[in-house]
Amino acid sequence: MDVKNSHVISDVPDLGAVYVTESVLGVISAIAALEVDGVFAMAGGITPEMVTKTSMKKLAKSVHVDVDENQCSISLKLVIKMNENIIKISKKVQDKVKQSVENMTCLDVVNVDVNIASVGE
Repeated sequence: MDVKNSHVISDVPDLGAVYVTESVLGVISAIAALEVDGVFAMAGGITPEMVTKTSMKKLAKSVHVDVDENQCSISLKLVIKMNENIIKISKKVQDKVKQSVENMTCLDVVNVDVNIASVGE
């Protein structure tokens, strides 16, 4: 299978391979970030309430994923709620995104960069 930006996350002889695309990793990361208290939205204005109503492709636009072998680096652009501690919220986002991606894909997340694009109310 040769899907653009897809990566093998499991390959079992006599059974087959499991592939995941960078956009799927982006969606997993975005949803995980939006679950953290203090995150207002993804850059681009997608709030937690809009997740079920928007396309997954649009949701992943605020996330950049680089995959190399079984490791990945993730960069997210977020809008943080006004009067929240950016450092504390960013750390929670990093932990949540890392845990979610690793649990779902078995890829090793080596880096989660959080870029604060704005603040919102």
